[in-house]
Amino acid sequence: MDHRIALLNAFYRGLPRDRAKIETSAFGFDFLERLLGTDTRLEYGELTLSGVLHKYKLAGISAAHMDRLLHDHVAQTCNVCLYFDEVANDVFCFNLDNNHKTENTVVIPEMECAVRALRDLLTGLGCEPLVIASGRGFHVWGRLQQAVPNGRLHEFLLRAAVKTLARLHAEGLDHQQVKINLYPDKRLQGAVSLRLFGTAHAKNKVFSRVLTPEGLLDEADSWKCFEEHLHRRTIGPEAFDAAAAELARAFA
Repeated sequence: MDHRIALLNAFYRGLPRDRAKIETSAFGFDFLERLLGTDTRLEYGELTLSGVLHKYKLAGISAAHMDRLLHDHVAQTCNVCLYFDEVANDVFCFNLDNNHKTENTVVIPEMECAVRALRDLLTGLGCEPLVIASGRGFHVWGRLQQAVPNGRLHEFLLRAAVKTLARLHAEGLDHQQVKINLYPDKRLQGAVSLRLFGTAHAKNKVFSRVLTPEGLLDEADSWKCFEEHLHRRTIGPEAFDAAAAELARAFA
């Protein structure tokens, strides 16, 4: 097996593997036959008129078929997006997006401040995140040793997001320029998925590189950082409990 696929399987081990959303420019009956294999079901397909990006929600995916999808993912021919567990999860993510529809991938000052503030906050709480460029913003991932109930995770994420936006306001920036979506979101269980690390964005074809405090890494070093984070930055239960308690006190 490709070492990169093994890393993805390990990092996202707690996310359900029997369903996924696939983003790709490919379409047609021959493509669907290969995409679905023998047992996978197509729950819906969304074909864009521009032909740039199509989306397919799959269910009933076997472990072997998921590995084939991840092979296409790391080959950068599609994006595999996984759904979060509806009860508890051992990963979480802040999805920071430019809050305006634009093709411009330049990082605006508000986004730069937000991702820096969120990284500083989480690191200070003992939950150093993995930050990945996503196209119009960043995915800020945390990985836990044990699954945490979604309600508790959502409280932690929401409080961290509020403090991040407050930091923008304190620095004289417009917090409305940045949108922060939280994963898992207890209000949207089973309805939203998130693209995994390790591929190029299906629309703009840019590899989603890891952002460190020193700047964006290249593709090879991004994979090295991803592996190091997997082995060295997973958050233990005591560390998460302490971080959640500290955030709760800030809002008491």
